[in-house]
Amino acid sequence: MQKIQTSEAAQPLGHYSQAVVSGDLVFVSGILPVELDGTLNAERGFSEQAEIVLRNAEAILRAAGSDFSKAVKATIYVTDIANWKAFDEAYSTALGEHKPARAVAPVPSLHHGFQVEMDLIASVSGV
Repeated sequence: MQKIQTSEAAQPLGHYSQAVVSGDLVFVSGILPVELDGTLNAERGFSEQAEIVLRNAEAILRAAGSDFSKAVKATIYVTDIANWKAFDEAYSTALGEHKPARAVAPVPSLHHGFQVEMDLIASVSGV
């Protein structure tokens, strides 16, 4: 097992790794829209928060030797299901033609008052 920690993505806010590689898979921890410098700004609009989450996810995947084209499964947590479409637009822009398995789950609240969080699993092999 290999723990992934990169300075190219926001640092964890608790006792966990950004991601863990086990076998041919990388398991990315829940990613909140925290800026690279650690700024917590839950007042940003939903679309901007989604873009920050996706940027952090991309950097973590890259550090693990993977990328969005190798994503296997994503789970997205939103505090308002009405934001599903806005997330889907940002997500499809980031992932392009690749369509991994995915779930979008509405939740009553997220840490620090954020509106979106994502965790994902990706392959680190050529498959």
